[in-house]
Amino acid sequence: MDGLRKPAVAGSFYPGHAAALSDMVTGLLADASTDTLAHMATPPKAIIVPHAGYIYCGATAARAYAGLVAASRTIRRVVLLGPAHRVAVRGLALPGVARFATPLGEVALDRDAIDGIRHLPQVVECASAHTHEHALEVQLPFLQSVLDEFTLVPLVVGDATADEVAQVLELLWGGPETLIVISSDLSHFLPYAQAQAVDRTTARQILGLRPGITHDQACGGTPINGLLLAAQRHGLAPHLLGQCNSGDTAGDKQRVVGYASFAFTSPEQHHAI
Repeated sequence: MDGLRKPAVAGSFYPGHAAALSDMVTGLLADASTDTLAHMATPPKAIIVPHAGYIYCGATAARAYAGLVAASRTIRRVVLLGPAHRVAVRGLALPGVARFATPLGEVALDRDAIDGIRHLPQVVECASAHTHEHALEVQLPFLQSVLDEFTLVPLVVGDATADEVAQVLELLWGGPETLIVISSDLSHFLPYAQAQAVDRTTARQILGLRPGITHDQACGGTPINGLLLAAQRHGLAPHLLGQCNSGDTAGDKQRVVGYASFAFTSPEQHHAI
């Protein structure tokens, strides 16, 4: 496995120049730093974060990433899952490269972890599913800004079941050195008030650890459902950190996209909240 996955949406979803990108992410994290989970002594085991352009959802995503700052030296591996927007794929797709790049630098993939899931029938290799996919890429500048050195296991989730996703997560679960990141927006292109109602229902479902999130509720419904199954098995507690839609930030209220960020903490972390 060799090669580099180059950034596909730098300059559109987020600033394309390193200095401007760093300034923007630093500012978003600073604004979110007063959130409760930002001061946890130990980090969440998993987070759900949106993946639209930063002007739309960056502040919501930052509310989850700010909670990782205290664990910058603890987290050494990030398992990053997001939905396939552009290329249809069966299962969970690996990129077949060694590194991912953003304007902030390169992130190496975790070869050992990837080798540990290749035997699963639902895990495939599909470079084209990653080439132009934004859902994973937009999370990397935040991760690069809050963590020190880390490796990456990037998976684009296509036609798969929640159980198949959960099985992959189980093999990659690890300990406090491993963070799971699920990249997903919520409802798409509904009028403002209707979107708010739908997204509130989705948030309640996630907070209740109830799988069955549809793709109308969240484009990353499949990886979310897989995480919810795994969270049940591991006794994780979900927390809603922030919720809005594009009508609240930089968009038309006639057709909005919903965003939310969640953190999932393990039992020993509950006392810190």
